[in-house]
Amino acid sequence: MDPGPSSEPAELSFEEAEALLRGSGSIEVLGLLPNSSNYTYLARLDKPPGAEGDALAVYKPAQGESPLWDFPDGSLHRREVAAYRLARFLGWPLIPPTVTRREAPMGVGSLQLFVPSESGRAFFSIRDEQLDQLLPVALFDVIANNADRKAGHHLRDGSGRLWVIDHGLTFHAEPKLRTIIWDFAGEPLPPAFRPDLERALAAVRGGELAAELDGLISVRELGLLERRLRGVLQPGWLFPSPTSAWSVPWPPI
Repeated sequence: MDPGPSSEPAELSFEEAEALLRGSGSIEVLGLLPNSSNYTYLARLDKPPGAEGDALAVYKPAQGESPLWDFPDGSLHRREVAAYRLARFLGWPLIPPTVTRREAPMGVGSLQLFVPSESGRAFFSIRDEQLDQLLPVALFDVIANNADRKAGHHLRDGSGRLWVIDHGLTFHAEPKLRTIIWDFAGEPLPPAFRPDLERALAAVRGGELAAELDGLISVRELGLLERRLRGVLQPGWLFPSPTSAWSVPWPPI
């Protein structure tokens, strides 16, 4: 499913945003973002000559990641980038442009374009009024094995588009799905998503997508991504159901 030109950030195309994020211009750290379990910073980037306004980004340095018992140390920023690359290949859901940035104030980390959005109850209003917008997010989380899909990870910009963020806990080799979105449990795969998934499956078998994810997730994790893609495409597949209280992240917001 091609999200079309309207899916791109208001001022920059995805390609332009990635080039800006990867660029050699300076990064000015403005301060810590609240309510983050890891060190997450709002930063200002140098824009190309002639461009108007500030370019803001979310910077997550590897050295600011809290150690976890189940994810390899220093890998969360790479998983952020891997999730973005997978979503871009599929065409859904909308994840702000995200790159690996090595020349940065606190060392290597992920750098993600900051998307201005409404605050507060975006997820709940979308679930109540436009539930279908959450379906590609729920499907992506199954494929990426997202262990931390909270309500606060959903942003709606000024044009009404839904963006999703915070994908550091993805692609684990063991089943880890934890999400606030269980609304589609027991439902079959919508046929419209099948072509994108088939294309991704072919590309993860040593093709373009495998090359894009190389160095971001392990060889074993890449193989299990392929297995999950195959599973979703099997006849009779249904969206999973929660298995315990652990299936919902805490806090859920």
